[in-house]
Amino acid sequence: MPEAEQEGDTDGTEDMPLSLRLSIADTLTLGNATCGFMAVYFTTTGILIPHLTGSEETGMARHSAATAVILMLMAAIFDLFDGLVARKLRSSPMGAELDNLSDLISFGLAPAYFVLVYGMVADDAHQRVSALAAIVVLLAVVLRLARFSCVTLKDGMFQGMPSPFGALTVVSIVLLELPFIPTLLAIIGVAWLMVSRVEYPKPRGILAVAMLSWIVSAMGLLAAWAFDAPGGQLLLQTGCALQVVLGAVIPLFATARRVNTFRDNRREARAAQHP
Repeated sequence: MPEAEQEGDTDGTEDMPLSLRLSIADTLTLGNATCGFMAVYFTTTGILIPHLTGSEETGMARHSAATAVILMLMAAIFDLFDGLVARKLRSSPMGAELDNLSDLISFGLAPAYFVLVYGMVADDAHQRVSALAAIVVLLAVVLRLARFSCVTLKDGMFQGMPSPFGALTVVSIVLLELPFIPTLLAIIGVAWLMVSRVEYPKPRGILAVAMLSWIVSAMGLLAAWAFDAPGGQLLLQTGCALQVVLGAVIPLFATARRVNTFRDNRREARAAQHP
C-alpha cells in the first residue's frame, strides 16, 4: 500500500472523536452487559426450554439457574469496578450512557425474565401474575436509571435501592422457593424500594470490599447448590435469606436516621427561636 494511503489511515484514526473511543471503564461496562445477556440465555436454554419440552433433567435446570445468577453476580462485579476505574483513570463521554444501558440489561431485563420463567415453571405459580410482577421489576429499574441520570444527589448516597442490589434481592427471593403469594409481594416490595426515596450508601472503600466479598461468597453458595454438594441447599437458602433480610433492614436504618435528623433539626430550630 502506498505511503500516502498509510498516512491517511493513521490520521483518520488519530482524528477519531473522543466520544467514539472506549476507555478501560467502558470495556468493563460492556462486560456487564454481556453477563446480563448470557444470564437470559442460560435461563432460557437451561430452565424454560426443558420445561416446555417436558425434560426431566432437573440437574441441568439447577446448573443453568445457578449459572444465570452467577452471571448476574459477575455483572455486579463489572458494575462495581467500572465506576472505580473511571474515577481512577478516565471515562469516555458515552460512559454514563453505556453504564445505564448495561445496567438495564443485567439488573432489569435479566432478573425480570428470571421472575417470568419462575412463573412458568413453578408448581404453585400463576404465569400471568408472574408476568405482571416481572414487568413491575423491569419498569422499576427503567424509572430508577432514568431518575439517576436526571437528579443530582448528595455525594456518597443513592436514592432508592441500587439496581444491582435490587436484582440480586429479587433473584434471592425466587431461589428461596417460598409460597407464591409471599414471593410475589416480596418482589413487588423490592421494586418499590428501587424507585423510593430511601437513601443507600454508595459502595466505596470498606463498603466496596464488603460488597465484593459478599458477591464472591454468593457465587460459592450457588456453585455448591448447583453441584448438589452436602448442605448446598441449606447454604443457598441461608445466603438468600441474608440477602433478603439485608434488603429489608437497610431501609429501616435509613428511615430511622432520617427521622432522627428531622427531630434534631426541629430541636435546633426551636432552641434558636427561644434563647
